[in-house]
Amino acid sequence: MNEMTMLRVGIVGVGLMGHGIAKNVLARGSFPLVFLDHPGNQPVDDLLSLGATACRTPDEVASASDIIILCVTGSPQVEAILTGEAGVLSGLRKGTIIVDCSTALPDSTLRMAAAIEAAGGRFLDAPMTRTAKHAEEGKLNLLVGGNEADLRSVRAVLDSFAEGVEHVGPVSFGHRLKLLHNYVSIGFMALLGEAAAQAADAGVDPAIFVDVLAKGGGAGAALQRMAPALVTGDVSTVPFFIGNALKDISYYQAMASNSGASKTIADGVGAAIAAVVENGHGQAYISDLTRLLRKAKPAA
Repeated sequence: MNEMTMLRVGIVGVGLMGHGIAKNVLARGSFPLVFLDHPGNQPVDDLLSLGATACRTPDEVASASDIIILCVTGSPQVEAILTGEAGVLSGLRKGTIIVDCSTALPDSTLRMAAAIEAAGGRFLDAPMTRTAKHAEEGKLNLLVGGNEADLRSVRAVLDSFAEGVEHVGPVSFGHRLKLLHNYVSIGFMALLGEAAAQAADAGVDPAIFVDVLAKGGGAGAALQRMAPALVTGDVSTVPFFIGNALKDISYYQAMASNSGASKTIADGVGAAIAAVVENGHGQAYISDLTRLLRKAKPAA
C-alpha cells in the first residue's frame, strides 16, 4: 500500500451519504472504485460514467479492493455485510483495510474489528459528521478510531471526500464519539422542535421566536439548521430521517447502559422521538418535528 494512487477502493452503501463519498473517491481522488449493487443505492449513472464498477455481493467487493468503505445504516447491516453469507470476510484479501463510516454500536465495532483482524485485515471506524450536501462537496468530517499507521495508509482516500480527518483513539472510539455527538445534536433539535411547537400553538410569531433564541442562550448550530423549517416550513436543510434519529438515540442509550452512565435525559429524548415514529412519521425529516409535535397539527 505504498503507492496511494494505485489503491483500489470498494464501497458498500451508496445512499445519501455514500453517493457523495463514492463520487469524490473517483473524481477528486482518481482512485479505481467498485461498489455493491443494491436497491438502496442512489442513482449511480454518474459513478459508472466516472469508471466505477458494480459488484453483486460484498465478497466480490472485497476481492477487488485494498480499502473497503462501509456507509450503511447501523450495526446489524455492518455485521451482515462483513460476516453474512457472501460477506466481506469471504473475499477479504490479506492487508485490506475496512473503513466503517456507518453509525454503529462500539461493542459491535470491537467484535467486527476482531473478526477482520483474525482474517488478516485491518479495521478503522470512521463515522461522519455533517450532511449529504457536505458528502457531495467532499467536505465531511471523520472521527477515526484505530491504529494511526493504518489511518496514514488510507489518508489519501479519506482526504478525497473529507475536509477534516481526526484520529480520536483506538478502534471503537470513532463510533463512541459519533454517538455522543449525535445525542447532543439530536437532543438539541428535539428540544428546539418541542419548544417551537409550544410557541406555535400559543400564536408566537416563529420569526420572533427564532430571533429571540439567536440573540440569547438558544443560539447555535441546531437553531441555524432548524430556522428555515420553523420560519418558512422548509425542512430540506436537515435531510435526516426521524427514524434514523431514533436509531442513533437508541444506540446512545445502549452505550450508556453498558457503561453504567446516566441516561435520564436521553431516555426522555428517545421517548419523544419514538412517539413520533410510532405515529407513522419515521421517514419525515427531523427538521419537521415542530409540525409533528404541535397540539393542533397544521396541514402537511
